[in-house]
Amino acid sequence: MGSEANPNSGGDVPTIVTRVPKHWQRLVTLPSEFAAKVQEMILQLKKVGKDDPRRVIHSLKVALAITIVSAFYYLNPLYDGFGSSGIWAVFTVVFVSEFSVGATLGKGVNRGIATLSGSALGLGCYYMVCLISRGDHTTVEPVLLGVITFLSSAGATYLRFLPQLKVRYDYGLLIFILTFSFVSLSSYRESNIQEIVKKRIITILTGCLISVSVCIFVCPIWAGGDLHNLVSKNIEKLGNFIEGFGKEYFTTSEVGESNIKSYMQGYKSVLDSKQVEQNLANLAKWEPCHGRFRFHHPWQQYLKIGNLTRQCAFRIDALNGFLNSTMAPLEIRSKIQDPCMKMSTELGMALKELAVSIQKMIPPCAAEPHIAISKIAAAKLRSMIQTGLWEGTNLFEVVPVVTMASLLLDVVSCTERLAESIQELSSLAKFKHKESKIAAENSENPHDQEEAPQSASCDNRGPHHVIAINQPCTNLSHDGKSQLLRS
Repeated sequence: MGSEANPNSGGDVPTIVTRVPKHWQRLVTLPSEFAAKVQEMILQLKKVGKDDPRRVIHSLKVALAITIVSAFYYLNPLYDGFGSSGIWAVFTVVFVSEFSVGATLGKGVNRGIATLSGSALGLGCYYMVCLISRGDHTTVEPVLLGVITFLSSAGATYLRFLPQLKVRYDYGLLIFILTFSFVSLSSYRESNIQEIVKKRIITILTGCLISVSVCIFVCPIWAGGDLHNLVSKNIEKLGNFIEGFGKEYFTTSEVGESNIKSYMQGYKSVLDSKQVEQNLANLAKWEPCHGRFRFHHPWQQYLKIGNLTRQCAFRIDALNGFLNSTMAPLEIRSKIQDPCMKMSTELGMALKELAVSIQKMIPPCAAEPHIAISKIAAAKLRSMIQTGLWEGTNLFEVVPVVTMASLLLDVVSCTERLAESIQELSSLAKFKHKESKIAAENSENPHDQEEAPQSASCDNRGPHHVIAINQPCTNLSHDGKSQLLRS
């Protein structure tokens, strides 16, 4: 018995000895791990501010608004007049202050109207219940208030499911339920309910006014401007890829040799931009006229352009798959190299011109010559595919090349529809005629000075060979294509 106990007791000692150094090591490394976490957090905070410096400005604006509204507590005259009701102004600033002017203005208007309507309806129900109950405050009045509160809350909550109300007025309906419930419930216990409601309305409206004023007049951030720039940059990203696609596809001879440039991969962010564009468009509708954007600016047209841009981006994503997979032999690809290279180059230039036209708010006329040339190359490619070009070749090697060509033809159609949609935006927003950036750069080259006036703007002057292109922002007819081909 003793011999059995000694091994067991002796075996516990090394276990305790080995555990102590491990816990000690964790205790020793704890300060360094904590310092590493703090350093990582600081780097992350720096990155957030570096990615968008406006976030720092927004934080300071919210702090400024809260400091101003705190006067309800700091100043004795205001505190004596409103008392603890001043906290509603602070709550309003915290809840209403958003990143952009549209978001802040939308929430401020929703909260103000919901507070007024909820308070008015709550007081109206209180007076109606008092008349019906005839002084019976113990039985009839609480039952009637409970029924009215139940029906109003249920109805307002159900309205939040309607898509047209949920997009812009969901926050207002939520505040309406809160205000109505607060007034109707307080009216049963409070004798001076009118004074409470008055103070609440004044403090909330004051908080809304302070938040909106600071957001508009102190370094404003416009959701409409963000949407405008986002749509323009997305189209430019598509142009960067499609312009370099032809060179990458037709100069790579073996698998793995394709070195896709990083700037060509920017189109991937376009695929998931739908929700961001919709949110920005909804917020932009709340904003007043500012800068180049007038009242009733056609923000809905930006969503249409965004949808067409994503359709084009999905086809470009399929084209990107041909650069990352096994390619057909170079001798097969070279049979359609000329029209495909022409289409790729011209489509890239057209998309960039369309991006510049949106960014500078000018008609997209500079893109029309490039779209016309790409359509001519597309017609040539179709005729080549329909002829006996692939006789004597392996069908399995031809199919990927034909698929790539078909996708490139789809991109031509998408670009043409995109140009028509941007032209519609130009008409609705009344874009002015100016020289685009790309045309201006081309005009700086001496050997391109003869071609620059044709793509600079719609307002061409002097004799030209291509008559159809000079028409302001119209699709080229078949005769126009023939004249362009002959010239």
